[in-house]
Amino acid sequence: MKIVFAEFPETRYRNVDTELACMPEGTQVAYAVYDEKNLEAYYEALSDCDAVITGFAPIDTTAIDRMKNCKIISVQATGWNFVAHEYAKQKGIAVSAIGEYCTREVADHTIMLMLALRKRLPYLQRRVNLEKVWETASLETLGIKGIWGQTIGLVGLGKIGKAVAQRAAAFGMEVIAYDPFIPDSDFEKVGARKVELDYLLENSDVVSSHMDLNDTNVNFFGDAEFDKMKKKPIFLNVSRGGEVDEGALLRALDTGKILAAGLDVLVSESPNLEECPFIGREDCIVTPHSAFYSDDSIEACERISVMNALYYINGEYDKVFKLVQDPRN
Repeated sequence: MKIVFAEFPETRYRNVDTELACMPEGTQVAYAVYDEKNLEAYYEALSDCDAVITGFAPIDTTAIDRMKNCKIISVQATGWNFVAHEYAKQKGIAVSAIGEYCTREVADHTIMLMLALRKRLPYLQRRVNLEKVWETASLETLGIKGIWGQTIGLVGLGKIGKAVAQRAAAFGMEVIAYDPFIPDSDFEKVGARKVELDYLLENSDVVSSHMDLNDTNVNFFGDAEFDKMKKKPIFLNVSRGGEVDEGALLRALDTGKILAAGLDVLVSESPNLEECPFIGREDCIVTPHSAFYSDDSIEACERISVMNALYYINGEYDKVFKLVQDPRN
């Protein structure tokens, strides 16, 4: 059996001890590095795998066509938008994902970004760390408000959205949410008031995105959506970068339509930070798609992704954590 790790150049040499410890003796392991300047080598490295494990490296139709022996694409994440999953099913390849491993971490990260931006942490850090200035008089010009009694609008109320709702409520925030795909009872369980999208955009002091990325919500947040944000909110995205039109977000920041942005994701999973317009701004905090990270969550993610692949190959289908596509059906 041959398992191939699909990686970006910057993750090629990451520690995979957890994954290797889960594999049976004799498993052949290889790497496919997604380098846009040499995609042929990437596709060739995938060609003879029995299973591929990918965190965010794309598995497109070309890759799938080249994978003649592959039984399953095991995604080391909760989302699988970077995999041509429907095409994989047509070609007889299953796709699995990890339904749950980092909900608490991502929710905590969301609240961290919100608090840091509301309290103007980038400004305070510059004044103290770089300028060696110890004063608070200048804060009077920044319009810093407490979060108690403010409204947070959650776009998407899945596992992570629910966890954010519970944390925000503990801070005394009013929680409103938009998600047309879940029952009303889910809103009630976490104390979130169900609203329409336009109402949420117009009435939120914080707008936070928690959607799965799919064909229906690419560039979901564009100029029209930012124009509706009447309260000049903080905008948070710890979901997927493709949900936000980055040009529209930049315009919203530059024109004051939103107060600040907390971004754990960008459109590119391998961005050129020298050219990224959100880097170095005191109205932005950008983290490197790290909201999911803790030692515990990483161990679970790595272990489950390998076991998903092994269970499927061994015919133990009911043990696979989350089958996104199953060619048997």
